[in-house]
Amino acid sequence: MTGAEAAGPPRDCPLCPRLAAFRDEQRARFSDWHNAPVPSFGPPSPRLLIVGLAPGLRGANRTGRPFTGDYAGDLLYATLLKFGFAVGTYEARPDDGLRLVETRIVNAVRCVPPQNKPEPSEIRTCRSFLEPELEAATEGAAVVALGRIAHDSVVRALGFKLKDAPFGHGAEHALGRLRLFDSYHCSRYNTNTGVLTTGMFEAVFGRVAAHLEGAGALAAPRP
Repeated sequence: MTGAEAAGPPRDCPLCPRLAAFRDEQRARFSDWHNAPVPSFGPPSPRLLIVGLAPGLRGANRTGRPFTGDYAGDLLYATLLKFGFAVGTYEARPDDGLRLVETRIVNAVRCVPPQNKPEPSEIRTCRSFLEPELEAATEGAAVVALGRIAHDSVVRALGFKLKDAPFGHGAEHALGRLRLFDSYHCSRYNTNTGVLTTGMFEAVFGRVAAHLEGAGALAAPRP
């Protein structure tokens, strides 16, 4: 087992009391949902690491796979498939057979927060699970941060100051052995209001693909 695989929080992680209590409430209401810290999805030593905010209540918190079961996943996985970072078919369920190609998805906060708003202490606490994910990424890997919270957590987890790498959609930052790419979060709110368009989102992943091609071609997906 790799460090990244071993680093995930246990099902009944007690580190954030507010999130643990909310988790318990959802278990009582929806006993057939995942309702636990959502594990990362994808191979443990990726060349592309995508960092989201937190599981959606009726998305990843229900299905147990990041960005699976809500609108944000529709846009994210369609984009990954388009650029060759995934193979198969996304059907919004964890047993759809979709596979990521040298790509891994993790959230800055592993448990669903009330109103989808984690508190600063919860983000800070969960950073202990993000750090091993970043360490496991390969040399020269790309990291895509979806939104400012994910961006800030990545920058801090890598030991840099926020002033060294200000967030902005489409921004790129060389942070040690990794390169950080910023995007607005692919939430329904951002796309419905025009803050983020499909073209804007795909442009970020186009630059990611160009960066990784320059560092060496992606390995061919296994059959």
